[in-house]
Amino acid sequence: MPLFQSLSDHPPVPRQLSDEQKLNWLRLIRTRNVGPVTFWRLINYFGGAEQALEFLPEFARRTKKHQNQPPPITKQMVERELQAARKSGAVLVARGEPGYPAALAHLDAPPPLLYVKGNQKLATMPGVAIVGSRNGSAVGQKFTRRLVQELAREGYAIISGLARGIDTAAHAGALDQATIAVIAGGIDNYYPPQNRDLQRKIEKNGLVITEKPPGYEPRARDFPSRNRIISGCSLGTIVVEANLRSGSLITARLASEQGREVMAVPGHPTDPRAAGPNRLIMSGASMITCAKDVVEILTPMTDIKRHAPRELFETNEGQPTIGEIDVEHNTRNIVLSALSTQAVEIDELIRSTGLQSREVRIILLELELGGRLEHDGAQNVRLLTAID
Repeated sequence: MPLFQSLSDHPPVPRQLSDEQKLNWLRLIRTRNVGPVTFWRLINYFGGAEQALEFLPEFARRTKKHQNQPPPITKQMVERELQAARKSGAVLVARGEPGYPAALAHLDAPPPLLYVKGNQKLATMPGVAIVGSRNGSAVGQKFTRRLVQELAREGYAIISGLARGIDTAAHAGALDQATIAVIAGGIDNYYPPQNRDLQRKIEKNGLVITEKPPGYEPRARDFPSRNRIISGCSLGTIVVEANLRSGSLITARLASEQGREVMAVPGHPTDPRAAGPNRLIMSGASMITCAKDVVEILTPMTDIKRHAPRELFETNEGQPTIGEIDVEHNTRNIVLSALSTQAVEIDELIRSTGLQSREVRIILLELELGGRLEHDGAQNVRLLTAID
């Protein structure tokens, strides 16, 4: 049973998870070192979140780091989280359920669960992301407001990250039509504080999305994952103004990796805020100067990404036993010796070690759950620290 089986190989689940399934999904994704990539591999391999949770202590024992692990995530813990979300007016939606952005569900390893607050119907609309400098110029912000108003009239939801500058102009310009804010903190967290009133307006007239639990305060490391959701919810990402070190360029890179369109608004070469968009255009991004340009680029994609993909069954059939996921100590050492801090394809790792695919993939999962391995969501892995 492959650990890295494609999600698209599975038949669909019902459009609504049971309360028990959703609790187990939440327990699993809140487990330390379990991100979206690991979550979906565990679901694939064990047949469901409940079964995967049963096996996590065994994996922790093998990594010999379980002494430093926090207590297991209990149902009581996630029930308290859900109660806090309900108190703030948010709803927890799973991939494939109503309210979960359809385009985001097409990613290889999308967030399994999101908290949403506002008009969930906006999640079904084709979206376009607008990102840019927190220190956006007056001209750039005026252009952004006009652009999003025209795109919203064309039937697009405007998606951004609720940051200052260009993000703020994008949300404000589309507030009366259709806008989605993806935030890096909890659904009850207002960041930045200057946009508290804007976020509250979006909660009433638009849609606010986050993968974080209520009460969570965002940190610098949380914004790349937020950017991945912004680009993943969208058919394309437009960069208006950004310097060469701007996080907006990370969003553009993620959009490209996700197979989405990357567009940029050209700027004057003497303005540092034009350096990012101009570099993107030189690298192959589509240059846009008006809403018509964007519509012409995105129209062929609109129907392709509107509907959510086929989903996973949760099943007890074929659940492996402890013996079936066991590997010998020498086998584990062979895999560790073949790994380094440089990324390597999993298939190449299997060929170079001469081991069975099942053994290699189980060891990789052990290392990832132990916080020692990074998986890029495709088929490349690397150690986070070199072996002594």
